[in-house]
Amino acid sequence: MNDAGSDIAARLVARLRKNDHIREAPNQRPRDAATMIIIDRAAPSPQVLLGRRHAGHKFMPGKLVFPGGRVEPLDRRMASVSPIAPQVEARLMQNVQRPSADKARGLVLAAIRETFEETGILLGTKVDDMSRQPLRSPGGPWDAFVQHGVAPNLAPVHFIARAVTPPARTKRFDTRFFAIDASQIAARLDGVVGPDTELTELVWHPIAAAALLDMPAITTAVLEELAARIAAGFSHDLPVPFYRVLNRRRARSLL
Repeated sequence: MNDAGSDIAARLVARLRKNDHIREAPNQRPRDAATMIIIDRAAPSPQVLLGRRHAGHKFMPGKLVFPGGRVEPLDRRMASVSPIAPQVEARLMQNVQRPSADKARGLVLAAIRETFEETGILLGTKVDDMSRQPLRSPGGPWDAFVQHGVAPNLAPVHFIARAVTPPARTKRFDTRFFAIDASQIAARLDGVVGPDTELTELVWHPIAAAALLDMPAITTAVLEELAARIAAGFSHDLPVPFYRVLNRRRARSLL
């Protein structure tokens, strides 16, 4: 993916700038968050899993989004069967205060946990014999992984984009967008998605047609970044776009 003078970069930034005049609340510090994009590349056209947020939510009601949310302290303590790819770890440690491998690992694990909490999907590897090396949970939602014999597998997780919510919004997040192939789905619990849950439905949708959906602007932008990344080989070595506001203007740089 040759990013020098890229048309996609200019077009996406221009689109996002249309909303930068919005002022909803006093400025606040963004919170670390993580989102997971599950990709089905076995279909004729690559598809991604999207969830529709409950219409009663104050934040992005009815919008189609990727599962995700805030990073929790327990996340970095969950065991995994593999480490993060070194290229992913290095980019996650750029442009952050007090960078550490533990923090980078916690970001990836947060995306896996949030995916389970919102969709019932457990991403990872089935551990057939836990008697030799018991899988331990730090507590909370991670208990379900142990109960179902699923250990998170971090090596196949790709770092797709990072975006910081502009100032003066009701909620601000410093979100890392990750992606993983649907073949990494180890198990799925029924009853997590329904009319009274955070996500009321899950839909697989071709990436190429996603721009027509009712999604937040940054979600649409990240999907286009993902499409370009897949076309360029979907390698850990590709640069990662970083969207934020610099000098009161939306900017896109590369990690």
